[in-house]
Amino acid sequence: MALPQSELEFLDHRGLSYMVSEEASMTCVVLPAFPLPPGLNHAAADLLVRLSIGFPDVPPDMWWLSPAVHRLDGRPIPATEHVETHVGRSWQRWSRHLNAGQWRSGTDGLENYIAMIRRELEKCAQLELVS
Repeated sequence: MALPQSELEFLDHRGLSYMVSEEASMTCVVLPAFPLPPGLNHAAADLLVRLSIGFPDVPPDMWWLSPAVHRLDGRPIPATEHVETHVGRSWQRWSRHLNAGQWRSGTDGLENYIAMIRRELEKCAQLELVS
């Protein structure tokens, strides 16, 4: 599955560096040096988003970071404990799932998903996080 032209245009328009490959019937989009919010142990990490056949009608599920990201204060970030291998590398899995109705088939795409990822990273970096 190739990345839809509208998604390539979004990435190019935003000036985002990216690599697209296929693995196990998934389209893998890697955004190198994806900026991370303060409060985490890295200023940037590579971000992997895996897209199922049918995207953007089928929503993405989870994302992965490399190197692994942790909070500076040592508190754990829930659902980030697993490491998986994709596109020939080890990745920290961020197990996050969309709620019913959160993804608008035919409307949402990478732009919306990346915005959700940014919000979740900001939330996880906050000192008030309770685990």
